[in-house]
Amino acid sequence: MILWQLFSAFFKIGLFTIGGGYAMLALIQQEIVSRGWMTPQEFVDVVGIAEVTPGPIAINSATFVGFRTGGIPGALSASLAVVLPSLICVMIVSRMWEKYKSAHVVQSMFAGIRPVVAGLVAAAAVLIATPTLKYAEGIASQLLTLVIAAAAFYAVGVKKFDPIKVIAGAALVGILIFR
Repeated sequence: MILWQLFSAFFKIGLFTIGGGYAMLALIQQEIVSRGWMTPQEFVDVVGIAEVTPGPIAINSATFVGFRTGGIPGALSASLAVVLPSLICVMIVSRMWEKYKSAHVVQSMFAGIRPVVAGLVAAAAVLIATPTLKYAEGIASQLLTLVIAAAAFYAVGVKKFDPIKVIAGAALVGILIFR
C-alpha cells in the first residue's frame, strides 16, 4: 500500500510541476507533510541532504522520502514516479518540437508558463525559509540565518559563485557559529 501511495504522490508531483526540481519543492513538501510522512523541519533537512548529494534535487528528495517511508522499494517507487511524467512528456514533445516550436500558440503557452515557474521557485524558497527560521533559536540566530541566506543568494545569484562551494562555506559557517 505504501509503495502505491509513494508512487501516486510523486507521479503527481512530477506530472504537475514545470520548471525543474526547485519548482517541485513546494508540492513535495505539501504532499509529504499532509500525508504525515515528515514534519516541515524534517523536509528542510531532506532538502539540505538532497542539495549536497549528487544529482537532481527532486529525484534525491523523492529517493530519500521513499527510503524513509518504504525502505529500498519505497525509494525506487518514489524515484521512478517523479521522473516518469517528464520522461513521457520529453518523448512526446521531442517528436513535435521542431514542427511546432515557432507556432504562436506554443510561444504564448511558454510566455504564460515562465512566470508560474518563477512563482513556484519563490514559493519553495519561502516554504524552506519558514521552518529554517523557526529552528534558529533567538533573534540573533534568526538574523544570522537571514544574513547567511542573503549572502548565499548574492554569491550564487549575483556573483555566479559555484553553488557547491557556497554550500560548503555555509556548512563551515554553521559549524563555527551554531555549535
